[in-house]
Amino acid sequence: MTPLDDSNSEGVTLGDGDALILVDMQNDFLPGGSLAVMGGDEIIPLLNACIARFTARGLPVFATRDWHPPDHCSFRENGGQWPVHCVAGTPGAEFAPNLKLPESLTVISKATQPDADAYSGFQDTDLEARLRSQGIERLFTGGLATDYCVKSTVLDALDLGFEVFLLEDAIRAVNLQPDDGDKAIDAMRQKGARLCTLDCIT
Repeated sequence: MTPLDDSNSEGVTLGDGDALILVDMQNDFLPGGSLAVMGGDEIIPLLNACIARFTARGLPVFATRDWHPPDHCSFRENGGQWPVHCVAGTPGAEFAPNLKLPESLTVISKATQPDADAYSGFQDTDLEARLRSQGIERLFTGGLATDYCVKSTVLDALDLGFEVFLLEDAIRAVNLQPDDGDKAIDAMRQKGARLCTLDCIT
């Protein structure tokens, strides 16, 4: 299949070897959460539409999640950068309730140890092994946040040899600096990620 060009003038047809990766669609990253990403809830309908297209074709859907211990090193009270968020087993760590996750969903928990942070869904997880075992070659990736966990997951996937389509209408950035999201998208694109939208996927 021909990959998308940067103008998004072509569509891409889903098939065997494709998987959808939902990055950290958890309550604490949504409006009202302890580490809310502005507009994070706006992408849920788009991700639901993607989920429906993948599941209708019997293609796998994976969802990464922060699953932190209460004393995680990323928390400000422990010298980290962020407020307490996504503590394992708490409501803030749960997936967005209106995200229509399939029964066949594979959940990938990351940053589960107190002394190690992980933005990428591949870091210290079995995500790569699970993808390889299912013959996955192309990843369609959306979620939160563009400039942190989405970026890190996409860059690691590219380093591992996967072809990656970034769902640019289904991501949102933290933007500690106003252009952090744009810079992250550019970094992913420069590394080889293909930009696409829901409308391009058939």
